Amino acid sequence: MLSYKNSTKVIQDSQTVTAILSVGATEQFGPYLPMHLDTLIAEHQAAVFGERLNAYVLPTLPFNTSEEHANRIGTVTVSPTAIALMLEEIIVNLHRQGFTRFVLCNGHGGAYWESAFVKQINFKYPEFVVITTHRYRAFEEALSAAGLAGLNERHGGLLSVATAMWLCPELVDLQPMGGDVPLPYYPVADYVFWDQLTTDGCWGSFEPGVYSPDELATIGETFWTTFTEKRAEHLKETLMTAVRLRNLPGRNED
Repeated sequence: MLSYKNSTKVIQDSQTVTAILSVGATEQFGPYLPMHLDTLIAEHQAAVFGERLNAYVLPTLPFNTSEEHANRIGTVTVSPTAIALMLEEIIVNLHRQGFTRFVLCNGHGGAYWESAFVKQINFKYPEFVVITTHRYRAFEEALSAAGLAGLNERHGGLLSVATAMWLCPELVDLQPMGGDVPLPYYPVADYVFWDQLTTDGCWGSFEPGVYSPDELATIGETFWTTFTEKRAEHLKETLMTAVRLRNLPGRNED
């Protein structure tokens, strides 16, 4: 794997034509968790994908479409248009240097813009390819592997606490937080701030004392390792199939 921490000579000598772009978020995770969890998740996934493809891994963008949390202090949300323009400029710049294959991943579940962006960018620029990662049943399989099968959580509950205890335990305050969202509220979740659905904006709950800190960290590691491996399962095959069908030239074809 290569990254922005390498020199230009190292990247040039590698002959890679593949770059990994990742997008995290800066958004509220209730009263007791840090706001950069999605960015840490995206960084983890990008590193795994970079190793799998011997690719150049760019720094993770720390902002996303976080409208549902935007009234909570510290949250930053940007429009899908702004994100798309930023990513397009990065990709076009790298293409001028010889990169022809791009993998986009994000750590934020509310990034609805992702699939539309990838479809549009591939239509607009036939001279390179941008793909996302396989995700069919990845979340469900990861929950099962972590012993959380059937967990009804989208943001800021047990899984989020376990994630933070794995990635940044020094920043976690293990206090009760979150709650269940009433079923009648589900259809309006994209139309209101999430602290209008629960008391603290968390969709899911956490109660301390059920798991030890070490057990929480293990749950977080197991979930994200499984989830990321599942998404990487057919990554190279998908990328090379797209390269072949789009008739793209490039170095390091194997």
